[in-house]
Amino acid sequence: MTITNIILILVVLAIAGYAVFYSIKKKQTAEVEVAVDVDDKTYTIEKMIEFIKKRLDEITKVNLYDIGLSEEELKRRKNKKYELKKALKGCTYGDVNDKKYVKELIFDLLEKEYGVTESNISKAIPFDIPSLLTAQDKFDILIYSYKKEFGYEALTELIKKYNLATLKYVEGETKPSYVITSQEIEDIYEKENIVLTFADKLAVVVQRIYQHYKGYSSIDEVRDMNIDGISGGVSGLPESFLSQVAQADGDYLEQVTEHKVPRACDSIWIFFQGKSIRLEFLSFGTEAELKRVCQNIYKYNNPGQLSDTNGYKINEMKDGSRVVVVRPSFSETWAFFVRKFDVKRSTLEQWFKGEPGSSDSIELLKYLVKGARIISITGEQGCGKTTMLMGMIENIYETMNIRVQETAFELHLRKIYPTRNILTFRETETISGQEGLDVQKKTDGSVNIIRRSCNRPRSILDDTSCPSCF
Repeated sequence: MTITNIILILVVLAIAGYAVFYSIKKKQTAEVEVAVDVDDKTYTIEKMIEFIKKRLDEITKVNLYDIGLSEEELKRRKNKKYELKKALKGCTYGDVNDKKYVKELIFDLLEKEYGVTESNISKAIPFDIPSLLTAQDKFDILIYSYKKEFGYEALTELIKKYNLATLKYVEGETKPSYVITSQEIEDIYEKENIVLTFADKLAVVVQRIYQHYKGYSSIDEVRDMNIDGISGGVSGLPESFLSQVAQADGDYLEQVTEHKVPRACDSIWIFFQGKSIRLEFLSFGTEAELKRVCQNIYKYNNPGQLSDTNGYKINEMKDGSRVVVVRPSFSETWAFFVRKFDVKRSTLEQWFKGEPGSSDSIELLKYLVKGARIISITGEQGCGKTTMLMGMIENIYETMNIRVQETAFELHLRKIYPTRNILTFRETETISGQEGLDVQKKTDGSVNIIRRSCNRPRSILDDTSCPSCF
């Protein structure tokens, strides 16, 4: 063997060795757990959010082909990567299953990689010192505890148990209002005397991280509950007013700065059994956080961009909730409105709820529907028009084809009656409601249901309703 051949063999071996070393190093780099520099702030919510963002970004962007996996392992990793990407996208649309998947992954990352333990978890939320817990901390713990027993009826059970949906006077206000205060939450927390395991504490921390990372901030868990709706940004002082306040009244500006006067970002309201109730103990914290929620909550099915020239969006969420989002300069501040419809309980009997004479009213409505009469359902917002309409549809003969025209998909009749001939149309940016009705006339519909809002101006003294409001 010549010296040249020996040199060539050595060169080939060196290249092969480097290739193997590089492949192993890439694999180790892709799979190595993130090193955590521990200091006093390591286990705060903010630091853990940074870690989760970075870690999930690494998991979703890693190039699996450079790791040197077997074909079977590569396929498994690709499926997991695709599933995570899908869940990260779906959870922002209100999909509770995707939300659960992402939260379980965050739970594992914090416990197994970040090193969260019983001894350091209280640096995130002071579970062991109740006096240091904020009203929001206590509410999160209460909802978590009730949710384990009642599921998505947790908030309803909490409100009913402690009779929170009643008119009450709040300090600084001269008239009673529907509000749930921080003091009420603190009193309830003390009465409940909840004992949390480490897994429970970590689950509460995971929810707090998730809602600021992919969720809807402070309303994330509340939005999932079986209530009639939720809104934000509809009360309090908008940021645009601060300069005007500063020029007019310096003392008032100081009160705003010290959070003694509610800001727009402190505005969270729920719609519960026909009542608008302000959650005084919850807040988005900053105008930027309220803006983030508004920019994300309407994005399901890509309805278009919310911009200054197009200052509002009407859409639905993945669970069928209707969502309306507005922004400046169309409105004075960023705001959103989520309206939920419980299709499972939409019956005439449920709507009347055993009121005196309800049986006669129910029979009359059934005969009107079966007699194919033209019926107009009118009333103020939140009085139950949609719920009543859903209950009436149950009495339409099976042989009749149903065509529906809506501003946004809300009835979802095919979820209730999947075997019936039902088709729903809605308005879009390019197709008006009238055009939709013209198309309906060319279909084989027997019953036409038109749901729209009245555009006729009304004054405070005008107590009449327009027949088109149904």
